[in-house]
Amino acid sequence: MDFQVVVLAGGTSEKLSPLVSKDVPKALLPVANRPAISYVLDLLESSDLKDIIVVVEGQEAARLVGAWISSAYLDRLVVEVVAVTEDIGTAGALRAISKRLVANDVLVISGDLVTDVLPGAVAATHRRNGAAVTALLCSVPVSGPSDAASSGGKDKAKKPCRLNIVGLDITRQFLLHVVSGTDVEKDVRVYKRKIRAVGQMEIRSDLMDAHLYAFNRTTLQDVLEQKEAYRSIRLEVLPYLVKSQLRSAPSGGEGTIVDETGNVVVPPSSNLQCLSQHRAIAPSAFKQDLLASSGGGTHRCCVYIASKNKYCHRLNSIQAYCDINRDVIGEASHLSGYSFSSHNNIIHPSCVLGSKSTVGPQCMLAEGSQLGDKCGVKRSVIGRHCRIGSNVKIVNSVVMNHVVIEDGCHIQGSVVCNNVQLQERAVLKDCQVGAGYTVTTGSDHKSESLARK
Repeated sequence: MDFQVVVLAGGTSEKLSPLVSKDVPKALLPVANRPAISYVLDLLESSDLKDIIVVVEGQEAARLVGAWISSAYLDRLVVEVVAVTEDIGTAGALRAISKRLVANDVLVISGDLVTDVLPGAVAATHRRNGAAVTALLCSVPVSGPSDAASSGGKDKAKKPCRLNIVGLDITRQFLLHVVSGTDVEKDVRVYKRKIRAVGQMEIRSDLMDAHLYAFNRTTLQDVLEQKEAYRSIRLEVLPYLVKSQLRSAPSGGEGTIVDETGNVVVPPSSNLQCLSQHRAIAPSAFKQDLLASSGGGTHRCCVYIASKNKYCHRLNSIQAYCDINRDVIGEASHLSGYSFSSHNNIIHPSCVLGSKSTVGPQCMLAEGSQLGDKCGVKRSVIGRHCRIGSNVKIVNSVVMNHVVIEDGCHIQGSVVCNNVQLQERAVLKDCQVGAGYTVTTGSDHKSESLARK
């Protein structure tokens, strides 16, 4: 299949501070004790997409990511790691490597995507429809859209949810309207002229843009060249392509409003009908040939909608990081690449457990880690070569590598990074602890981000 693959691996995202650092870029953050980018690379390999450009923000981050990939995927994938300037956005990253793109079509995938949807299926749909762009849409995770996740703790329930609102044709193949990351308090207008042009449109607010796109190369390069200010694929490039595909539709007409639940709100004078929570139907028949002919625009924008039983989540916030770690050792354990024991957990043979210590289901203990007496671990991931004292409780947490946890500590709903030391009787609840930090004896922290200055 004549596709080039670009993986946008990011750099040291502030959204993930203090988890990421100059020593651990986002792409190498451990998810179930595997670097996050390994999930995307394995997925591409399984679709026989093995010629890959990995774009990393920052020279040092690119060096670290390149060194790991060249070791882990030797003789498996052909990967070129390219460093770009930091904070230039996804569109900026593509623009920076645009001259390297030579294939007819380009598959662009976010390096923080954890999914079991095969990219090859998206690529095949793209080719079959002769599309300018095909976007993967997935059901919104139970915890909410990845783009809306908060930093953890109780605050996540107080922040407004953000919706991706999309308009689809009746076959659910063509993307006719898109508004990304819209506050639920705001109304979104879908103009009558657009619905007149296509005849019928289904409005959905329950789908997430997974940041996996198939592009026609020349179309992509033209947009990146003409729209030099564009920084985001999701917020700028995709909406531009969707809008311009129907630019020759009849002009005029008032807006049909989509309310905070995603319903189409139809004014009394309108000739539209609101038939269901997700659907607005114009009286005319759907003009499928509009999208197939040059009379309706210059290109087609398509979607591949993953089935609801597929797992799809992006690691782009601390809450998402916690959710994905929980899922990969739980309901999405098939993504982990590990074989779970009869107790539904993974304890490396080199681990040492003290007297009366228990490791529950949906837990992972990596090689060389030790637990003292009377410890309890529930629904947590513990990294390599950790030293854990007696009477320690760890629940719903991620503990990375070479962490020392002394007697009597309690950790709940927290992320503890490499080389951290928790002194005796320290308590963490809904916290993030940056690499190398020392949590002092008897201290009690709740919903805090702790990092070395």
